[in-house]
Amino acid sequence: MLTLEQIEELRKYDTPTVCNAIEIFNVRGRCEGFMRPGMVQRTGDSTPIVGYAATAQISARFPSPDSYEKLMGYYEHVREMGKPTIAVVEDIDSIPSGSFWGEVQATVHKSLGCIGCLMMGGVRDIPAAEELGFKFYSTEINVAHGYTRVVNYNIPVEILGLKVFPGDLIHADLHGATVIPPSIAPKLAKACRLISEAENPMLEPARRAIEENRIPAMDEIKEWRRAMDELRAKSLGEL
Repeated sequence: MLTLEQIEELRKYDTPTVCNAIEIFNVRGRCEGFMRPGMVQRTGDSTPIVGYAATAQISARFPSPDSYEKLMGYYEHVREMGKPTIAVVEDIDSIPSGSFWGEVQATVHKSLGCIGCLMMGGVRDIPAAEELGFKFYSTEINVAHGYTRVVNYNIPVEILGLKVFPGDLIHADLHGATVIPPSIAPKLAKACRLISEAENPMLEPARRAIEENRIPAMDEIKEWRRAMDELRAKSLGEL
């Protein structure tokens, strides 16, 4: 578990930067650990959310006699998860038929220490969630809730190709979401800072060229790139 100060430090960086920083530790393949395209941010600004995953699968096609018990069990799972919490919910219907998320769910979840959701399926009551300050990320918008019910919870779920386990540390913003490997989590904010600084030898002269309305020579670009690569390599030694 990270401290709240460490989590706040990670929130200073966008999710692409976090993905770049994870790569340098070589703890997984570069095509693993993040969502495929399709998740859309529905509420809030571009500030990332960082938190621990509380997971569930839902369905909206048919009613179920045990829906109340499953929902209460899921709420307890959210309540007991590390804080801050992110709800990661998978709609298992082949065609999403109803929205699990609306004003009521957003409000209840926020009272339980949850800051947002990653929903493979639908959300609604978007203005209410916006006013509440609850981050909606979803693949769908659905106007009705149908027979929405929790099918299972506290289990692995799959969201746009990303396997998420209960308690996984998630970093998400308008670009998508990634799971942070626990072995590198305490070092990740420092890695984000170092790799961001390592891009300056490329970015700063390129920005000056734009301001001067000047097309840089290829020799300049090669030199900028060399300097960036050298600083990146130096950064690795500082982690």
